[in-house]
Amino acid sequence: MRTLITALACSSFLAAAAQFQLNPQIGLTYQDLTSGTTGTTFKGAVGWQLGADMRIGDRLFFQPGAFLGRNATVISVDDGEHNTIENDLVRTNLKLKALAGYRIIDGYNFDLRFMAGPSYDVLLSVDNKNDAIGWNKGDFNNGSFNIDAGLGFDLGYFTLEPSASFGLSRAFKDTPALKDLSSKYITYGLTIGVNFGDDDK
Repeated sequence: MRTLITALACSSFLAAAAQFQLNPQIGLTYQDLTSGTTGTTFKGAVGWQLGADMRIGDRLFFQPGAFLGRNATVISVDDGEHNTIENDLVRTNLKLKALAGYRIIDGYNFDLRFMAGPSYDVLLSVDNKNDAIGWNKGDFNNGSFNIDAGLGFDLGYFTLEPSASFGLSRAFKDTPALKDLSSKYITYGLTIGVNFGDDDK
């Protein structure tokens, strides 16, 4: 996490020597968790995100960013008496990105970009709408390292970005009650945004 924060801080100094764009965005997320133990299943649900990233460079570029997200997952738990308890588990997190990218198409009115790299999700809150399950923020790890990848479609001043984020860290803490839940986050996103800054075309 310290490396990501340092990269974000240093980007403002690099901007003076390279092409620079700021890209505020808003969009949707779909966050799932990998399989849990027997009797526990997860199903992704739609959430939202907003934030901004920066592009520093030309054909090859560095793309740090920060996004606030509200992600939902539907959890079904077997209570051991052949009853299934279902709950919408909603999490708020701050995603810090340090991606690198390449412009596959670098046209006058259209760019196609590919980017990939590490990210870190800081867990801010957990809302559990069903007390029968009883999970809260204390049951989750405070953050997750991820590998992110995405495509960027730039049409003039506007941009569209589909993306995917694959969690490398356990979502749940390694406590006696949760030690068998080795689930990790898988998040898909789609954002639209506006480009501000230098454009040498």
